[in-house]
Amino acid sequence: MSDTKPSALFVCVHNAGRSQMAAGYLRHLSGGAVEVRSAGSLPAEQINPVAVEAMLEEGIDLRAEHPKVLTADAVEASDVVVTMGCGDVCPIFPGTRYEDWALADPAGQGIEAVRPIRDEIRGRVLALLAELGVEPVTA
Repeated sequence: MSDTKPSALFVCVHNAGRSQMAAGYLRHLSGGAVEVRSAGSLPAEQINPVAVEAMLEEGIDLRAEHPKVLTADAVEASDVVVTMGCGDVCPIFPGTRYEDWALADPAGQGIEAVRPIRDEIRGRVLALLAELGVEPVTA
């Protein structure tokens, strides 16, 4: 087994909701065993405050995070790239694994609508950890 830790990049259009929640879960649940990135094809000004609130309920603080622009370097440096509704914007590199997670967009939604999206993301992140062979630190 390699000494380098696996890396994952979560991409959505605005990098303000789904990708930030997924990155927050992966950082938290991997305990640092996975290098985590997130980005957007058209980054927003700030993270969706309802997504931040939903993650705080899980003990994960996204308040210091900010939307980042998607770069080819970030894609190339990642073992797994998970897209969430950004279409064909993501560059393709040989040897990189790509997944598309069809998830509802939390933009403009209240906390009651965002919680199920958050919970679905958590389940998918736990499955990704299992595929990467990383034991979650908390489940």
